[in-house]
Amino acid sequence: MLRFLMLLLLAALVGGLGAAIAGQRRQGCLVNIAIGLVGAALGTYLANILKAPPFIQLLDVPIAWALLGAAIFMAVIGAVARRQ
Repeated sequence: MLRFLMLLLLAALVGGLGAAIAGQRRQGCLVNIAIGLVGAALGTYLANILKAPPFIQLLDVPIAWALLGAAIFMAVIGAVARRQ
């Protein structure tokens, strides 16, 4: 249970930082968690495609790739939102 809560906290931090890198305004905690989870999945997928090693890992999550994935995800969301 403690590991799950720590993963949620890590997802919230990664999501918030990824959104900030992409230039998005503040979101709520649940939105940051969702951004962090999607960013971790996207970043890990990109790292596997590029056959890149995980730079920094915490709780088996590659932090650098998760952050990059969250920033890309938020940039795409921002571009789609501006277009509409």
